[in-house]
Amino acid sequence: MEQTGFPGGRRGGPLMRDWTQGSIVGNLLRLSWPMVISSSLMMLGPTIDMIWVGKLGSSSVAGVGVAGIATQLIMGAMMGLIMGMRALIARFIGTGDIQGANHVSQQAFVISGGFAIIMAAVGAFLAEEILGLFGLEPEVVVAGADYLRIMFVGSAAISFRIMAEGVMQASGDTVTPMITATIYRLFHVVLCPFLIFGWWIFPELGVRGAAVTNVISQSLGVSLGLWLLFTGRSLYFKRPLQQDEDSWLRGVLLLRWLPRVHVGQSQLRLTLQNFHLDPQTIWRIVRIGLPSMISGMQRTFSQFFLMMFISPFGTIAVAAHTITQRIEMVMFMPGMAFGQAAGVLAGQNLGAGKPDRAEKGAWIAVLLVEGFLIVCSIVLLIVPSPIVRIFNSESELVTVATTFLRIAVAGYMVMGFTSSLMSTLSGTGDTVPPMIFSLVSVWLLQLPLAYLLPKVGDLGVYGVRWAIVSGLIFGAIAYLLYFRTGRWKRRRV
Repeated sequence: MEQTGFPGGRRGGPLMRDWTQGSIVGNLLRLSWPMVISSSLMMLGPTIDMIWVGKLGSSSVAGVGVAGIATQLIMGAMMGLIMGMRALIARFIGTGDIQGANHVSQQAFVISGGFAIIMAAVGAFLAEEILGLFGLEPEVVVAGADYLRIMFVGSAAISFRIMAEGVMQASGDTVTPMITATIYRLFHVVLCPFLIFGWWIFPELGVRGAAVTNVISQSLGVSLGLWLLFTGRSLYFKRPLQQDEDSWLRGVLLLRWLPRVHVGQSQLRLTLQNFHLDPQTIWRIVRIGLPSMISGMQRTFSQFFLMMFISPFGTIAVAAHTITQRIEMVMFMPGMAFGQAAGVLAGQNLGAGKPDRAEKGAWIAVLLVEGFLIVCSIVLLIVPSPIVRIFNSESELVTVATTFLRIAVAGYMVMGFTSSLMSTLSGTGDTVPPMIFSLVSVWLLQLPLAYLLPKVGDLGVYGVRWAIVSGLIFGAIAYLLYFRTGRWKRRRV
């Protein structure tokens, strides 16, 4: 493909907008709202799993919860590696070099495939050993190992889905990943209970059914994403004109005013033409993505240690911590989505030589996310119990999880700074400072306090949750101070 520049404010259609021009607020909202939905849908799968698995008892909840941490580990590692791809594609798109963006995407396939092979081998042979590190009760290990093995062996679906969505989002198309995510997550929601409980003609797989559903649904997402990328198609919404209506029934049902999904030309059409293994480009992707990968992996590793500190307090404490994590993921996804949108804008604007626009987009994202998290925090302070009961209604579990949530609110209040600024820095390729902040907050503050605080007075397991809050507050302060220095604007990728 030829290198192509795109003068003017639009690039050939509604999906080919020049994100380096026009209203910064408008561009951020257009990019971020599909990402908010996509990210929320991404976490819907594990959340739905936990709701249905909760019907099998606290041991199953605890097992899937611990196995879910290991699954987050591979997702965090892959998302970190792909961050290098996203940063490079955003810069190439910002400068109008479509051929360069396509070449980066080709090399990302190599990275995704190699990563999936390694993870499949680890899951197939080491599932029980990984869970055995926590000193969990035998029935918890059995349930978790079944879930973990299937998720690791099926990690190819996760890896290529993350890569395909990353290519689309970095090129400025956030609607298509949202629509594909809606399709495969709705499929997940419907299929999950059938495989867990053996409804209708399906086998009763229990905890394994949740994992199988994940792999099947994400494979559907991969198929849709790759087909769209290689055919150069993208999806978008368009409100139809009244004269375009062809059905009186749509009018009666008030559907004629709803936007319809249309197919258009994408900003970036992938091709394997002139594909060759390029170690230099692979190294560029890995060099930028490695710090993000370390950040993501060590955050998940910290969850392993936190779970080790919590598990001596019993299965109820483990299950309560698991439910709290699921609620946190649902809350944090919008923040991460706005941050990723700000990162796409920042990367493209830096590529176009417009650093001031990049910075303004990040601060707008912070304000929007902080507003959302403060509202959610107030709700959790006032009515946490009904939210916990969505997952499990055992009285002792509800009591512990409710206290966990009220403690966590102190950290939620400032998470907007961390989620938005971290994603913005990573999207521009400045991935080393987030890695440093994450390492310091977790290994020098959070984990030492998680070990010490339960021994102070009668805090017990609640001391671990207060330790988590301390790490969140430190991270917010660190990101705020560093971002204000402006060093990230001069980062070369």
